[in-house]
Amino acid sequence: MRTFLDDNFLLHSSVAEELYHQYAKDLPIIDYHNHLPPDQVAANKQFDNLTAIWLYGDHYKWRAMRANGVDERFITGDASDQDKFRAWAKTVPYTVRNPLYHWTHLELQRYFDIHDLLTEKNADEVYEAASAKLQQPDFAVDGLLNKMNVKVICTTDDPIDSLEYHQAYAQSGKKLKMFPAFRPDKAMSPENTESFNQYIDKLAQVSNQEINSYQDYLDALKARHDFFAENGCCVSDHGLSHLYAEDYTEADIKNIFAKIRRKEQLSEQEINQFKSAMLVQFAEWDHEKEWVQQFHLGAFRNTNAKAIKTLGADTGYDSIGDYKQGEALVKFLNRLDSQDTLGKTILYNLNPMDNELFAAMGGNFNDGKTIGKMQFGSGWWYNDQKDGMTRQITALSNIGLISRFVGMLTDSRSFLSFPRHEYFRRILCDIFAEDIVKGELPHDMEWIGKIIQDICYYNAKAYFPFK
Repeated sequence: MRTFLDDNFLLHSSVAEELYHQYAKDLPIIDYHNHLPPDQVAANKQFDNLTAIWLYGDHYKWRAMRANGVDERFITGDASDQDKFRAWAKTVPYTVRNPLYHWTHLELQRYFDIHDLLTEKNADEVYEAASAKLQQPDFAVDGLLNKMNVKVICTTDDPIDSLEYHQAYAQSGKKLKMFPAFRPDKAMSPENTESFNQYIDKLAQVSNQEINSYQDYLDALKARHDFFAENGCCVSDHGLSHLYAEDYTEADIKNIFAKIRRKEQLSEQEINQFKSAMLVQFAEWDHEKEWVQQFHLGAFRNTNAKAIKTLGADTGYDSIGDYKQGEALVKFLNRLDSQDTLGKTILYNLNPMDNELFAAMGGNFNDGKTIGKMQFGSGWWYNDQKDGMTRQITALSNIGLISRFVGMLTDSRSFLSFPRHEYFRRILCDIFAEDIVKGELPHDMEWIGKIIQDICYYNAKAYFPFK
């Protein structure tokens, strides 16, 4: 019987152990998509206690606590931080076979050297020990990132963000690099014309220009896109239910924008046309600057109206969507490719039913010039676990080139989430090792080891044009 979370956790053969420990374990981390707060990175924030760094904003844990019957007061409410942690500790034993059980104990081990299983009985002991360590200088943000050998992080930033914290951090001279990522979701969401006009007015303010027409709007957004590039950005990101690829003319979009400014309600077709036009425009700018564009597709967001009314958006009520993805993907990518404006692209799906579709779709638009130009992104969100990662790796292996894959990312708001890279690396090594043991891959550790290292680090290093 194996010991839980020992040195060879998730590694089921001596070959897997060799691949992980000799080739993958000590590689640096490039975390090219996350939701870390840049102000906390720039300030080298010191967290008050374990709840503050571990439970605040963690929708995964919140959902598990709700499912375990924990009152909202101990999740997002006014209970003390220690009482919230006690509620989480009481929940942890019931998360068995959920990735939270692995992540929780992996993070306690890697950051705090706590190897006990977290339960209601030892909650106070764990809370006090970890919280005490968090007061030490090397457990501030810089120390936590260095502990995991993180070299690059890309945050997620709206076009109207000032990037002041990225600028301050860039001037600090620290070895770790923090870059912004251009996330213009709000800039292409005119469903509510009143709130969208408020966004347009904020954009006008930060870009220091009036916005009275669609061309004015594009000019202001382009100025922000340029500003992001000046501050080291080379990655964009879109979080959408599905891609939009409606037919439209320039006159259509000018008229739609005029209606928006008059605060008139748009039809569904007009909304979709506007979104389609903006996606093409953003993609063209990204290609012009040789950025990498990312598309996170397939989430049902803010589904519980009662909870959203009480707690607000983005509080743990999103789920896997069953949107039709293929036709719009073909139309959008084909349009860009036909006009030679399709840049490096990473496609992420939330519904695992779409794995093979996404893996195959990217391969349609590789150009024979750029290695790994079209990427089927790592298991995302609900697929960010052992089975989800395995299925994504298998689909990509069967349909594309797993050897050119840019690997894992955290997609997290937590500074304690970086062991997910380790989790991915262990799973990856075990999958390759199983094929070697079965005779389905050659026992060429030098070559397979190189492939493992490329997927874990070197492919991403070569793919993203970080400066």
